[in-house]
Amino acid sequence: MAPAAINEPPRIDMAALKAAAAPQGPVVDLRTFAHFDNTPGIGTEFRVDGDYRDKSGKPIVSLRDILDDPASLRALGRLVSERGVVFFRNTEISTQEQLKLVHSLGLLGGKPETSGLHVNPCTAPGQNEGDEVARISNNYVFGEKFKRDQSKMLLRRVGKHCWHSDITYEPVPADYACLTIRTVPETGGDTLWASAYDAYDRLSPHMRKFLEGLTALHKGLGFIQLAQKYGIPEFRENRGSPENVGQDLEAIHPVIRTHPLTGWKGLFVNREFTQRIVELTPYESDQLLEFLFNHVSDNQDIQVRFRWEPNSVAIWDNRCTFHSATFDLDDNVREGTRGLSLGEKPYLDPNSLSRREALEKQQQGAQA
Repeated sequence: MAPAAINEPPRIDMAALKAAAAPQGPVVDLRTFAHFDNTPGIGTEFRVDGDYRDKSGKPIVSLRDILDDPASLRALGRLVSERGVVFFRNTEISTQEQLKLVHSLGLLGGKPETSGLHVNPCTAPGQNEGDEVARISNNYVFGEKFKRDQSKMLLRRVGKHCWHSDITYEPVPADYACLTIRTVPETGGDTLWASAYDAYDRLSPHMRKFLEGLTALHKGLGFIQLAQKYGIPEFRENRGSPENVGQDLEAIHPVIRTHPLTGWKGLFVNREFTQRIVELTPYESDQLLEFLFNHVSDNQDIQVRFRWEPNSVAIWDNRCTFHSATFDLDDNVREGTRGLSLGEKPYLDPNSLSRREALEKQQQGAQA
């Protein structure tokens, strides 16, 4: 029997969350606060006090102002789902606050009550931070037991091979994630995100239509290899959802998925976990996946790059983004903690629109 995961979500005022999520609940627009969009398609960063670049005259909002206000949290979740990733500076956040934040964002966005916080299948029971906290480091994988050596340039992973969305090998994969780097290198170790919305929009109409009829097998081969290397007899169960059980670490998802909050279509395959297209021959699948993987890593216009500073926080939505760390640290250390919420089983609504289609329709409606 696999070791059980202690996966009790943090204490949350459910009555307040339900009131904020109700149609008649209070409405907060975080764009009334000082901010800037990192790129046209992905990434929004909120200004901090004393930022000489801000000429908007808008008030400053910090993540701490948002954490205990359900209406503001709801607005934050919506913004993250629209922009893919949102950044805050000068924000100290505990690991328990990270967990509470992502779980609250998911609940406010309507995720099933059975979806909690993810527990990595290789997480050692009883780690100090708790089962649901992922330790992120350039020196090890989710725990000091799992060492990796990238101290020399020739040992570094090839950049395009690092792009992924979190835990897509699970039947119920992730929605929101929150990462803070607690040991910040003087330079290097940036994180990049890419928009799944823009990856879809950048495909030709005929390619989009073709992909919408396909599904893909996702598998956690890296964790399976870790377990074999370090003698882990069984993976943790359940991993945050009653459906995230089993030792195969695999799931089948649509190649194009509809985001349940925005209603926009996005590409949903990634080099780290997607193994094959179910409906195609192995050769066809390999060729198509290689094109799609490169489509994400090669197009800089759908990406944003974030440089970490002490007390920086990034919050992203795995349903509409891909991300990759930059392995350029040599002997420097980059370590942090991540909280990861589980969402819903991915699906495609054939009547849903792309991001650009939806925004154009919205603009036309405003002008009518």
